[in-house]
Amino acid sequence: MILQPVLHPALLALLCAPVAFFLVRAIVKRQTPVWAGILRMLMLLVVFAMLLRPGIPGGTSQTLATDTDVVIVVDTTASIVAEDWDGERPRIDGVRADVQSIVDEYPGARFSLISFDAAAQLRLPLTTDATALMSSLDVMRPEVTDQSRGSSIGIANRMLAETLSAAATAAPERSRMVFYLGDGEQTVSSDPESFASSAKYVDGGAVLGYGTAEGGPMQKTTGQGDQPSGEYIEYQGERALSMIDEDNLRRVSEQLGVEYQHRAADAEITLPDAPTSTTDYTASGEVGNVIELYWIFALALIVLVGVELARAAMHVTRLRGLAAPGGER
Repeated sequence: MILQPVLHPALLALLCAPVAFFLVRAIVKRQTPVWAGILRMLMLLVVFAMLLRPGIPGGTSQTLATDTDVVIVVDTTASIVAEDWDGERPRIDGVRADVQSIVDEYPGARFSLISFDAAAQLRLPLTTDATALMSSLDVMRPEVTDQSRGSSIGIANRMLAETLSAAATAAPERSRMVFYLGDGEQTVSSDPESFASSAKYVDGGAVLGYGTAEGGPMQKTTGQGDQPSGEYIEYQGERALSMIDEDNLRRVSEQLGVEYQHRAADAEITLPDAPTSTTDYTASGEVGNVIELYWIFALALIVLVGVELARAAMHVTRLRGLAAPGGER
């Protein structure tokens, strides 16, 4: 048997010692019945044992892993909240749902997140913590509308190339996938930068396009809270509309050497197989861990607490009987 205490055993003993002292003193001074004091001492000992977290070595768990680095590039310009996803929902809802599908498709992969608007930003370096990736997406907001000066769909080209190059140098045996999620709108007068310099590092992935040809209106982003402002971006006195540019998105997919896919809420996402095989449970082997035993003490504590509550209920019932008119005197 091994112990994995939540705190150092000496500290646990120090925390429990004062409680034990008062319980013993109450028994010695007859402030509580002996059997009740012993019951409470047992409860204290059970809690102490639980906090020590006893276990038996030799338990096993099976693993599943993908030896792939996945870099996700997400558009965070104002158009990413254009309301033409699944009716009138913002496009970013579709982006988050599709990133979750990517995470589910490649279990155990390392993920990195790059966002871009007027500039590119590395939101999350490569990590196996998929929860951190989804948390980053949950808190991600588009650029503040009043500070927007236009953006290029290729502004993240250099950061993507640097991220892929660093990954290839650190772990050349791993494959690399890139997923570019955006609407393809180029809102600066210059031509988009090319992603061709990243192609040599890319073993798979996809360019995912969001939006409709009819376009969707965009609420202003103030940067002062998570909730939409309720005001819409206007152009010449009417609501401005953001429309998907699939030609631009196809060019990005050609530069990266991956497939382009237009996304809609009523269509299932199609993701490519991982470049290196996702190992199955048998091939992954088994990783030693510990079979936890604290639950046994938790069950014992429930029983002891139940006895204590029953004893208290009996006392309350008895006191009510004595207080009632005509009760025992």
